[in-house]
Amino acid sequence: MSATRSAGVRTAASARPLLTFVLLAYGISWLLWAPAVLGVGGPAGTVLLAAGAFGPAVAAGLVVRWSGGSVRGWLQPLLRWRVPARYWVYALGLPVALFLSVNVVLALLGEQVHLDRLGAAAGSWIGTFVVVALVGGGQEEPGWRGFALDRLQARHSPLAATALLALIWGLWHLPIYGIGFVGPMLFAVFYTWLWNRTGSLLLCVALHGAFTPSLDHLVLVDDSLVVDASILGVLVLAAVALVVLTRGRLGFDHRPVPVADQAADAGRIAGR
Repeated sequence: MSATRSAGVRTAASARPLLTFVLLAYGISWLLWAPAVLGVGGPAGTVLLAAGAFGPAVAAGLVVRWSGGSVRGWLQPLLRWRVPARYWVYALGLPVALFLSVNVVLALLGEQVHLDRLGAAAGSWIGTFVVVALVGGGQEEPGWRGFALDRLQARHSPLAATALLALIWGLWHLPIYGIGFVGPMLFAVFYTWLWNRTGSLLLCVALHGAFTPSLDHLVLVDDSLVVDASILGVLVLAAVALVVLTRGRLGFDHRPVPVADQAADAGRIAGR
């Protein structure tokens, strides 16, 4: 890269970090996903599909570096595991509780709930959690929550920032999920609260890792429109409840300074 072009990239990253991040995240991921979307299968297609999921994290790292921020500071929240136990319960238990409750709703609607599948579902949950946390979605979090969310909250209310990030997040998935990711966009509310309360990317990775296997394995009813509607209904009610209980603040009680721009604030979660 020429000195002039390099200077231009750094200027753009410094002046418009969020826009630069979004364009890079989409560009990197969609380029890597293109072969799979166009029908290329086999090991090569699978590898490219998995690699594309790292687009948001790679994009965030590049913008942090180009804008002169601290890459170490940006990544430090990935190591933040010493938080009150209730936040770990939230990260790992909330998705489980939400999707198990879907079975209760479906039973009340007269659907057959296959409780005999629960044992196998629990085993599948653990394996899927590990895969998703590492390469199936959890690796996106340094980009979405670790980079974009604080910058959005610096300009918008927590709820508006969450809605904007959910839209960016949802559209990013468009090539591989189509409009099927609309429902899971509601998950963004739960991530925002967790991030605002703990500043821990590790917990956001755990939450991401827990949502997918809970959705895939813990709804013990055969797929149908009733099942889809029940899942959406439970998610909407839970998201609305969290917004109401936090008065729309979603755990936000400070003006965030992106961790990439200064040393991580060790006292951010003190006393919470």
